[in-house]
Amino acid sequence: QVQLVESGGGLVQAGGSLRLSCAASGRSFSIYAMAWFRQAPGKGREFVAAVAWRSGTTYNADSVKGRFSISRDNAKNTVYLQMNSLKAEATAAYYCAVDTRKATHDGDAVFDSYGYDAWGQGTQVTVSS
Repeated sequence: QVQLVESGGGLVQAGGSLRLSCAASGRSFSIYAMAWFRQAPGKGREFVAAVAWRSGTTYNADSVKGRFSISRDNAKNTVYLQMNSLKAEATAAYYCAVDTRKATHDGDAVFDSYGYDAWGQGTQVTVSS
């Protein structure tokens, strides 16, 4: 069983920056990809960004390209989301997810929640305008 612990959320003014972190821990697991999703009040869960663990290939939602950046530290089993030029519409609970079954190697699974088998508890990001 993999556990994910997120940190770094908070309240920030529009135009500001935040950096989220998510560390994976557990026994005998392999990481194939890690991702960030978000869910705003009254809306469904939305893909934000993902990184393929071995290659480092990154994937970003069109809505955050050029402003958000995902990165990883393989040695620490940790993924980061650097969020710059934040807008009010970025206000949401941000969830970290991990693929330990290689599901994200299949088509567009990297962009969808079904590609991931463990999730963090979420960290709140609030952007004030």
